[in-house]
Amino acid sequence: MKVNSFTLASIWHRVFAIFIDFIFFSIIFFPATKLVKGVWIMSASDHRWAYGLFITDPLCIIFLIFIILYFILLEGCWGKTLGKWVLKIKIIKEDGGLPGIKASAIRNLLRIVDSLPALNILGIILIITSQKNKRFGDIIANTIVLKGR
Repeated sequence: MKVNSFTLASIWHRVFAIFIDFIFFSIIFFPATKLVKGVWIMSASDHRWAYGLFITDPLCIIFLIFIILYFILLEGCWGKTLGKWVLKIKIIKEDGGLPGIKASAIRNLLRIVDSLPALNILGIILIITSQKNKRFGDIIANTIVLKGR
């Protein structure tokens, strides 16, 4: 579908972009884990599990904060992460401008809703069935993901 002479990013562009982002995270996180914990991949015994199922290991919390800030800041300020840059897709506001930090935070924090009930099923269904390929986070943040920008 075309929007003002730009093509909407397909579900596949979006999936491959996030896959590239997670490869990038792996390049950083695995060596950091080896350096800090002495293992490449942590098992349950390598974590500090102080509160049942809640991860309280400082390294894992740092990784989580890094991931959250990576998506919010890069998409908010430039409209793209490394994965989106490689695949030539970009997030913009419906009015054509960059999302900004607020809209980016909204769309990224709502990944929790898009991931329901599991494996991003809701987000995938919404992208496939909505007119502008929007997941819930995009609908609420008033953003759109375009290809070729």
